[in-house]
Amino acid sequence: MESKGPNGFDAPISSEHPAGPPPYSGYPPGPPPVHAIHMAPGAVIIQQSVGPDPTQTTCRSCNQNIVTRVERKASTRTHIIAALLCIFLCWPCVCVPYCMDSCLNTDHYCTNCGAFIGTYMR
Repeated sequence: MESKGPNGFDAPISSEHPAGPPPYSGYPPGPPPVHAIHMAPGAVIIQQSVGPDPTQTTCRSCNQNIVTRVERKASTRTHIIAALLCIFLCWPCVCVPYCMDSCLNTDHYCTNCGAFIGTYMR
């Protein structure tokens, strides 16, 4: 009958792999942890602030240096101003907030891939 090594197999443990636990690294066993930022789908991180005019920036989606495409859209504030004008009997002026850039939000989009970059609110 053959004798078995201390590890239960025919070959003894080599001196290259010392017996005992591995040195403590501060992390649990397994691959090292990955630090990630979990965001909702479609969430945007704005690296550079945007203004009311087209802005030169780097698109986070396609990594290209671009000048943003601007679209102005009505916001809740625009609708509230129009409602107040209507309530105070200035109904002929209800369309004025929709024509003024200062009452609209400015949305910036990438000219290369069309990705949303950010919003400027006055």
